[in-house]
Amino acid sequence: MSNDERDMPPEKAELVNRRAFLEMAAGTVAGAAVAGAIPEIAAAQNSRSDRGSGPLYMQTNEIQNAIIHYRRDARGVLTEVERVPTGGAGSGTFKPISGQESAPNAFEGAGSVILSPDRQLLFTTNGGDNSVSSFRVSKDGRLTRRDVKPTGNPVKGKSGTAKSLAYAPSRGILFVVHSFGPDHVRLMSVDAEGTLSTRPERYTVNTQEKTDRVPTMGVLSPTGRFLLVGTTFDQPIAHTGLYPDGSPILWVQQPDGKYRVIASNAPDPDGLVVFPVRDDGTLGGAKFQDAKAGSPFSIAFLHARPDTFVIGYAVGNGCAMATIDGDGKINVDPLVKIDTGPGLPSELCWLSISPDDRTVYATNFGYSYITSYHIDGSSLKIAKDPACPKVPGDGAARGLNTTVTSGPSDCWITADGAYLYQIYGNASTLVGYATRPDGSLHEITRVKIPYNSPQGLAGF
Repeated sequence: MSNDERDMPPEKAELVNRRAFLEMAAGTVAGAAVAGAIPEIAAAQNSRSDRGSGPLYMQTNEIQNAIIHYRRDARGVLTEVERVPTGGAGSGTFKPISGQESAPNAFEGAGSVILSPDRQLLFTTNGGDNSVSSFRVSKDGRLTRRDVKPTGNPVKGKSGTAKSLAYAPSRGILFVVHSFGPDHVRLMSVDAEGTLSTRPERYTVNTQEKTDRVPTMGVLSPTGRFLLVGTTFDQPIAHTGLYPDGSPILWVQQPDGKYRVIASNAPDPDGLVVFPVRDDGTLGGAKFQDAKAGSPFSIAFLHARPDTFVIGYAVGNGCAMATIDGDGKINVDPLVKIDTGPGLPSELCWLSISPDDRTVYATNFGYSYITSYHIDGSSLKIAKDPACPKVPGDGAARGLNTTVTSGPSDCWITADGAYLYQIYGNASTLVGYATRPDGSLHEITRVKIPYNSPQGLAGF
């Protein structure tokens, strides 16, 4: 970014070519939620039924939050079984991250609904009141609520922002990520029955200079030694505001008088935060590392390679392979961009990796469709872009690129890799696809879901 562009006054900033600006923000620096230990993961995978039917869970995120339990048959078709209240509050259609009264992807996060590796417990965030609920899971997938407890962060304003979970069963610790800080990460203890206890520990992804950052999700490394936290903004849109045409203000004046893009890791090399996990489950000091492109939103580890993961970039408009060593140091391979013809940024924010580690499915919030990649050894290449037809919404939601979006968010792939499920919040639709070897997706089921609010998918 040149000095002239940094110093550009806000009235001219509104006139800057959005595509050129965001392409620069993404390209200047371009160059697995549940885990505890490898044996536990392997045992859980071996105990799964890799073929046939199974349950799928999604939270409604309505004011009276609930988990919808679907039954997936052998053909991948979904049927609703039950709706079980969480005992906590969602944000409803309100989007705290931007302050919009009604918009999809309320918290800019992922991993809000997770299962324990043994499939005995299900956990969900309640973003509206900053709490977490736990459920016992029966053999047929039905849920019984076990507990609901506050995360420890107070609700400020209209809604809380608890949004992402990672579970370390060997330590009995649940990590809870919030959109707004300074206490972005809180810990909860979990006993064998799913009883929750709020803990005093608190951690931040802020730096001394950046005191209003927005993390996206927390993911434990398969060894359980590190908690990786992605980020999307150095300042949330709810605090920077909107231009008169309703588009978000993406760059703001800093204390030194200059203007900077609010996307994280663009260009400062500090967008991926790595915390060491101590033996008692508490976290060591954060290491702020270079994710190599703008807004490293999503993190997904490969199933058979515990040191290797894929990063999805909301503003970088693509994915990259990365590795983590025994000291928690990250090495990121070159960014593989998708076609950004529909506008910038794409908001590529959610990832699912096939169980054979050959295909990555990447959800583009701004484009209303999914892109697929093939993994070839240590490199990525585009498989299908797009991998499925665009799903239209009702026309009321727009991405950061100002195009109309159906607001796709969380996705989940079955243990045999045969089916992928995708939330389209603004279309009030959950779609199921059959996967194909070439990376394309064929729709085989869709069900109606609440408008704009739903998030989180987990199943077996």
